[in-house]
Amino acid sequence: MFLHQRRARLATASTAVAVFALTAACSGGSGGEENTSGEPGGSITVLTWRTDLVEDGTFDDYVEQFTTKYPAVTEVKVEGITDYEGEVKTRMSTDAYGDVLAIPGSVTPDQLGDFFEPLGDLAELEKEYRWLNDKSFEGTSYGIPVVGNVQGLVYNTKVWEAAGLTDFPTTPEEFLEDLAALKAADPGIDPLYTNYKDGWPLTAWEYYRGGVSGDPDYVNEMVTWDDPWADGRDHEVIDGLLYDVVAQKLTEADPTTTNWEQSKQLLGTGKIGVMLLGSWAIPQMQQAAVDAGGSAEDIGYMPFPAQANGTFHATAGGDYNLGINVSSKNKVTARAWIDWFNHESGYSESQVGLSPLIDGATPAALADFVDQVELVQMNPAPEGKESLFADVDTASGIVTTDPKFRQKIIDDARSGARTKQQVFDDLNEAWAKGRADVGA
Repeated sequence: MFLHQRRARLATASTAVAVFALTAACSGGSGGEENTSGEPGGSITVLTWRTDLVEDGTFDDYVEQFTTKYPAVTEVKVEGITDYEGEVKTRMSTDAYGDVLAIPGSVTPDQLGDFFEPLGDLAELEKEYRWLNDKSFEGTSYGIPVVGNVQGLVYNTKVWEAAGLTDFPTTPEEFLEDLAALKAADPGIDPLYTNYKDGWPLTAWEYYRGGVSGDPDYVNEMVTWDDPWADGRDHEVIDGLLYDVVAQKLTEADPTTTNWEQSKQLLGTGKIGVMLLGSWAIPQMQQAAVDAGGSAEDIGYMPFPAQANGTFHATAGGDYNLGINVSSKNKVTARAWIDWFNHESGYSESQVGLSPLIDGATPAALADFVDQVELVQMNPAPEGKESLFADVDTASGIVTTDPKFRQKIIDDARSGARTKQQVFDDLNEAWAKGRADVGA
């Protein structure tokens, strides 16, 4: 039966925000005087993708709490960036990318030291934190995740129940049948919403890898294959589902007009059936439902529609990792912000996420989901091969975490320019060439 998420609060649906400055006083910034005191003080700039939490005042509260603990801190300027990946990537061509920031997904492991300050020895930090491997290189950690996510699908429970759907689909074929049933029950809804135009939500599709097969070594094995899109492999299942759902017209009519902020309200009010997003999205969708006069119970979370040996699996790992600009003039205060944020802000709990702390608890809203799936924590790359996947991915020209990769699949599914098999053949050819180019 479907899960009903029982917890609702905090992150609100919002409109796009360009830049907000939240100040405890009126001086400084990332370009201010260097802090040489060895103690938190002065000013820092924090870049965040959570524009909604900037707009609704949550970051005001964070800044107030932080500056109360560290009264020598004169200013914390928070910049909420809507196109986070794109804008921050551009800003990183200069030194002006804040003091504390979420490390963009486009930064490969071997580039971490060029842009970010080392936070400590990986083995030592792993005594306190989980999911550090993603932003570590050669035994050094450069980022600490702010929350742990599981990968599933966020959906409107009332819409699915109204269509007579009471069980989780266990295969892509069953999932497609369920989406068709949603459309038949209410022709006015979009059974699945891709968020094509904003782009970045499509990157969530990549992180079902390893969960489809329940294989924690999937990514490490992928660099040994010339054909990751071969029949039955995780990428063939994931991207095949994306192609099919679009080709069967079970998504929004015009993907070029999608809107991330509006999609929250549409899911909350039952105009969208389901979106493929990490568990971080649950509280935002719950709040949208409540704001529209509904209930947090209207939002549920289901596993990706595939089982291995009769069991659902879901990958679990860190969300964005906070890092420190290697050129920051106030690294002491920047580090204090990261440590305070993870230990004292309450962020992971408020976001219905898993705590990045080893001894953190599972939130109540995820308890049912966790009970019905086997969580998979992906294994790190072997020593000396930390950047191999990124190297092959880049050399192939695919770049699996780039929204353009899956936007192209959607384009082909809509136009019929390439069949699904042609898409997979081209991807396998490109991947094999990428492996050859880097000598994998």
